[in-house]
Amino acid sequence: VQLVESGGGMVQPGGSLRLSCAASGFTFRIYDMSWVRQAPGKGPELVSRISTGGSGTYYADDVKGRFTISRDNAKNTLYLQMNSLKPEDTALYYCTRVGSSFRGQGTQVTVSS
Repeated sequence: VQLVESGGGMVQPGGSLRLSCAASGFTFRIYDMSWVRQAPGKGPELVSRISTGGSGTYYADDVKGRFTISRDNAKNTLYLQMNSLKPEDTALYYCTRVGSSFRGQGTQVTVSS
């Protein structure tokens, strides 16, 4: 199993980023997937989750309306579109296969003026 995130970076408040997670080594389309973030000095926080077909989604309250999770099962890729970013969104973001300990190495998102 391999999960490789990309798309992070530094952005000003109010800006946008699109994270990607390329999955390999397992049958991507049959697993729910999620994005988790961890800020310095804090524990992991579930940001969003998506069902196998993409029709079912969950968002943490503090990202609802700003972030959109999606997936392309043909490309074995998970996405997180992040808009209206705030400084408190600063964290290491990583994707996980729901129900397992598999996770990627993460991509850093820094929101700062």
